[in-house]
Amino acid sequence: MTMTVPEQATAATTGELPKIISVDDHVIEPGDVWLNRLPARYHDVAPRIERKRVKNLAFNGTTYTYDLDPEGKETDFWAYEDLIVPHRRIIAAVGFPKDEVTLTPITYEEMRPGCYDQQARLEDMDLNWTEASLSFPTFPRFCGQTFLEAKDRELAALCVRAYNDWMVEEWSANTDGRLIPLCIVPLWDAQEAAAEVRRNADRGVRAVCFSEIPYHLGLPSVHDKDRFWEPFFQACAETQTVVCMHIGSSSKMPATSPDAPASVQATLSFNNAMGSMSDFFFSGVLVRHPDLKLAYSEGQIGWIPYILERADDVWSQFRGWAFDRSLVPEPPSTYYYRQIYGCFFRDSHGLRSLEEVGEDNITFETDYPHSDSTWPDTREIAEKMFAGLTGEQIYKITRGNAIRMLGLDLDR
Repeated sequence: MTMTVPEQATAATTGELPKIISVDDHVIEPGDVWLNRLPARYHDVAPRIERKRVKNLAFNGTTYTYDLDPEGKETDFWAYEDLIVPHRRIIAAVGFPKDEVTLTPITYEEMRPGCYDQQARLEDMDLNWTEASLSFPTFPRFCGQTFLEAKDRELAALCVRAYNDWMVEEWSANTDGRLIPLCIVPLWDAQEAAAEVRRNADRGVRAVCFSEIPYHLGLPSVHDKDRFWEPFFQACAETQTVVCMHIGSSSKMPATSPDAPASVQATLSFNNAMGSMSDFFFSGVLVRHPDLKLAYSEGQIGWIPYILERADDVWSQFRGWAFDRSLVPEPPSTYYYRQIYGCFFRDSHGLRSLEEVGEDNITFETDYPHSDSTWPDTREIAEKMFAGLTGEQIYKITRGNAIRMLGLDLDR
């Protein structure tokens, strides 16, 4: 039974962690999501699952290569137009020992069912002290880049709508608000993106995926002088739809050199969130849309105090030449505390800086089922991290801020 606000806060004060609302998890879409929703004429090119036996599977940074072999590893692939993408253990990591979380190709049967099955996901959330969850897409990628890159824009637009219909009508349906819908938009058309935001808002959706740095996707930046994104941001602000930007949603992870191991990218993964926040600070978007809310999913929080300090210093010291003062009339930190949320799963350093990060500006996640996930030990990890915080602070971080950010009908 859901506790009330006072009961949740009291539970934290007396040592019991409030039930978690995770604002960054992931869903691996079932193979019939698009085939069930698109006209039959598209079924040969629409997103669909093909099972193959392969060996020598490799990824060169843009495409996957493999050899068909009747003795090879059975693997499930997403096929779409001429795109072939295998399922890999790293995206369905829960249940595997850490040493076995690799790029090994897998089938649905080898995954934990909670990766793709609604009821199994709810059961895994129960095992992990998690009441509610917001899940990013997998095949469409973190903000729908797969459809942006497609050749057939008419089909791509239908795929976007089909995904959102599945998200609302199946994945999130009949769960008493436990599976929170998160939708995607046709990134290539800001007017159509705005229309899709409004269509989904009309049926209760309050979160939409967006790219942390759209320029990397070949799209206008948030500084665009023609304000390409204005219809989208206006629709989000007017419908109270949170703009959720996951690390990697620009399809470009920070790296030091082409030969650096993936561990370097993983260590630096927060850099794109930091860059994106700096973009928004000096773009004027947050000034023009004071009701717009941004969320940096999986971006962590320990870096936030310094970027606020630095941005405010730049605003003060460089105001004669570095930016248009009319676009940013107040110090950037003003807009952070008013409109932006950070998100973390393990960040003790950030929690030690909670006063500067802002206890009203951070949310929590379990990252199920990715390799960074704290499942099934999130409760124990959280209790250790939150030692020394007040009951009110713990309540806000584990669920209160997420409820306020997403307008959830919980704890009322």
